[in-house]
Amino acid sequence: MSSEVLPIAGSKETWRVLWQEIRRLKMLSVVAAVVITGASAAGLVAPWALGVLVDDISGDADRSAVVRVVLLIGGAALLSGVLTAVGVTLVARVGETVLARIREQVVDRVLRLPAPALDKIRTGDLLSRVGDDVASVAAALTEIGPVLLSASLTIVLTGAGMFALDWRLGLAGLLATPMYLLALRWYLPRSAPFYRRERLAMGERSEAIITSLRGSATVRAYRLEEAQLERIGDRSAVARDLSLNVFKLFSTFSSRINHAEFVGLTAILVAGFYLVRADAVTVGATTAAALYFHRLFNPIGGLLMQFDQIQTAAAGLARLAGVLMLKPTEEALAGPAPADASVELTGVGHSYDDGPLVVDGVSLRIEPGERVALVGASGAGKTTLAAIAAGVLMPTAGVVRLGGVDIRELGEARTQQQVALLSQEVHVFSGPLLDDVRLAKASATVEEVEAALELVGALAWVRALPEGLESQVGENAHQLTGAQAQQVALARLVLADPAVAVLDEATAEAGSAGARELERASAAATAGRTTLVVAHRLTQAEQADRIVVLDHGRVVESGTHADLLAAGGRYSQLWHSWTGTGTAKEGASR
Repeated sequence: MSSEVLPIAGSKETWRVLWQEIRRLKMLSVVAAVVITGASAAGLVAPWALGVLVDDISGDADRSAVVRVVLLIGGAALLSGVLTAVGVTLVARVGETVLARIREQVVDRVLRLPAPALDKIRTGDLLSRVGDDVASVAAALTEIGPVLLSASLTIVLTGAGMFALDWRLGLAGLLATPMYLLALRWYLPRSAPFYRRERLAMGERSEAIITSLRGSATVRAYRLEEAQLERIGDRSAVARDLSLNVFKLFSTFSSRINHAEFVGLTAILVAGFYLVRADAVTVGATTAAALYFHRLFNPIGGLLMQFDQIQTAAAGLARLAGVLMLKPTEEALAGPAPADASVELTGVGHSYDDGPLVVDGVSLRIEPGERVALVGASGAGKTTLAAIAAGVLMPTAGVVRLGGVDIRELGEARTQQQVALLSQEVHVFSGPLLDDVRLAKASATVEEVEAALELVGALAWVRALPEGLESQVGENAHQLTGAQAQQVALARLVLADPAVAVLDEATAEAGSAGARELERASAAATAGRTTLVVAHRLTQAEQADRIVVLDHGRVVESGTHADLLAAGGRYSQLWHSWTGTGTAKEGASR
């Protein structure tokens, strides 16, 4: 199957996702905006007061006027500082909450994708979205967000203050606006594609690193270290070059901003000079206007200088919103419930990405409580057929019925309530072992968990752990063996108590001490359930009520162990090859 890159949302969809989450925090967002506005307004007092002071001194005012201005400036600065601290905290709280909810939605949407769609997604692309992209958006919402909001309000209020002093001084300051806009107009169209390509390149780099680490054994076995390092180096070089190109653009952008600042301040000073000489305004008003404009250097510069991070965050948010564009599995409307625990496959066929048929015209019925084993050589289609029977994979042809009901009509959620799939890949989650087992049934008591572990033969080694069921397992904690992880998975199966169990187990290799124990645990966990077992070890097939032999996706034999051995067909060849009791050349089914 070819891997796919997750979609990237457009600007409209991206802002819609962000705005929806902000609206959920309406009251907190409004309070944060009001506090930040108050802080920006308090910052206007100092330039105005200094202008008043200049006029007072020019008019031979007494010393008390100076004291009043100093106290006013000090009080305004204190108020501005307090309001800014509170406002930044509130904005950061809004940002963190919004990001947490978006991140939860992204993970939830991915986990609810159909298994075939999830299998096609590039791991590196997904991890870079929930890792790098989340980090960039987090920085924007918690660090840049308050600065952006405060700077925007300061610019608006300060501009209004300049016009309040004198409309001509305000117009003089506006001469810088076209230069700011031209700088943005030059920068944005050139930088946006680079940022999108940079995020994509980071995903490609993550993919190269992850695939190399996951396949490290194969890489070493075939001595592909240099080739893999070269591949990682190429991906890293692409990301580096894109970052350098963005930095070059940003440096030019910064110089254009400085030119605009020079033009604006010069215009105010020149206009003020002629207005003062004409007695149209006072020296204090001109001073205040110049200080107001100078006060805009930081917010305007900060606002524009943050555009690289804003662009990065916008690209990251678009990638997160792109995941939310994926269609989740549609739940079927309420319909008939399965009449029993039977599983029936009729004319089932399946192929991946328009490739050859992996399963071809399989019809099979498993009676309630029956244990059926699937056997066949590697590539025979066993795992694919098991996934189809479990409802995890929708066949490209044919029908799968659970208790007489088509699983398409039953829906994924209701199917999962009836059928449990234990796949080849068993994961142990980090945390207490008790919580790990309870994943199948959150309300399970300690006694129920212990009973499930006892049934699959795991309670003895669990009690031998330093803290028993409360022992920390998983990454950076106690590492379970492969056999122990399988027993934990089987204990989850017992707690889930499904009517149908489909087992595609990665049991211990032939001759290992844990293989027979796992087979006994598997039999105990599925006793009384309708069970389909992909038998990687033919001793598992020997215990089944019926054995179905697959060859190139087709059923070639079906019957009991004894009957198939007596028939001398494909199963007999596999059995004798497995046990070493014959001269059959066919490979074992592992």
